[in-house]
Amino acid sequence: MSAQDVDAHGEPLPLPLEGVTVLDLSQFLAGPVAALRLADLGARVIKVERPGVGDAGRALAFAGRTIEGDSMSFHAMNRGKESVTADLKDPADLARVRALVAEADVLIQNFRPGVVERLGLDPASVAALNPSLVYGSVSGYGDTGPFASRPGQDLLAQSIAGLPWLNGSAGDPPVPVGLAVADHLASCHLAQGITALLVRRFRTGRGGLVQTSLLEALVDLQFELLTTRLNDPSIAVERKGPRSAHAFLPAPYGIYPTSDGWLALAMNPVPTIGRLLDLPALVSMSDPSAWWERQEEIEQLITERLRTSTRDHWLAVLDAEDVWCAPVLTLDELVEHPGFAAIAMTQQVAREGLELTTTRSPIRVDGRVLRDPRPAPRLGEHDALLTGLDPVARTAGDGAVAR
Repeated sequence: MSAQDVDAHGEPLPLPLEGVTVLDLSQFLAGPVAALRLADLGARVIKVERPGVGDAGRALAFAGRTIEGDSMSFHAMNRGKESVTADLKDPADLARVRALVAEADVLIQNFRPGVVERLGLDPASVAALNPSLVYGSVSGYGDTGPFASRPGQDLLAQSIAGLPWLNGSAGDPPVPVGLAVADHLASCHLAQGITALLVRRFRTGRGGLVQTSLLEALVDLQFELLTTRLNDPSIAVERKGPRSAHAFLPAPYGIYPTSDGWLALAMNPVPTIGRLLDLPALVSMSDPSAWWERQEEIEQLITERLRTSTRDHWLAVLDAEDVWCAPVLTLDELVEHPGFAAIAMTQQVAREGLELTTTRSPIRVDGRVLRDPRPAPRLGEHDALLTGLDPVARTAGDGAVAR
């Protein structure tokens, strides 16, 4: 622990959200990851799950990998949380959850539109229970409009937002981003909004509602493109050749093969690339308009030249002149690279019978790397929290986990 991590008396500094209690009624990814981001900042997160089955994400195994019956991705998204089980259609269970709501600081949910209203857990009903509560809601496409009732899933949201048409080459079919980019971006926006409302609440005592959606997150991701298109209707997505990495940037921006791997070139003057690669035809292209008009020709010349030697050879040539470039690493190369070790993005979580390496929070606070060794909870591991809210004790027969 560094001097930045302790106070004047040598005691550990509290994390920014210590003392904040979050009820996580969400499942799958966007909501749970928003709650995880708050947990990493010090909040206590109590996950409310369905008896017997829990969060659907427990069974949705990324790459088919599970550990102790839960998916690896569930462990990654729910580490450091507590788990209680409640059937929200059961009046007694719902009453217990409402009692937790009355004492919480934050509630997060990602039910389809209309569900929380039927349960009496909508923002207006909850505000009557707890006026200072910060209520976070994430949906697929917002609460109104023609998409509102559609399933809020990442690939579907990408498709509606047009992202697959931004990837790949002119002759390719639509190519989606191969990660849950909509969910992850929405989780960031939701956590940001919740944190902002907590700041307001600490000043005024007033709670509030923050909402976002997968579609809004993906529209925001395209702010450069959409701002240009909304002010110039002639703008259209026109994917280029197989080396281009961006429909709206000229050569040499793209990914190129070498003799033993791939190399990325970002925004660079074409004559500079021509000089360093000994391509006289490119050295003479001083007019930037040619970098658009002759994009395919430029990319072909660069491709043929880079294929004559190794990736590391060309990196050495380009790095020496501070050219914007990078190796295109495989997953194996990434995790074995000294650069991956340098950012120390992993952490260990453990409980009896379980040891797991996962990622840590990407945020550092006061120079402190945020790590939490607590694993994801077993389903209903903390059901005792609910038994104290009602004189009727829960038993294994009504959904609690026997211990």
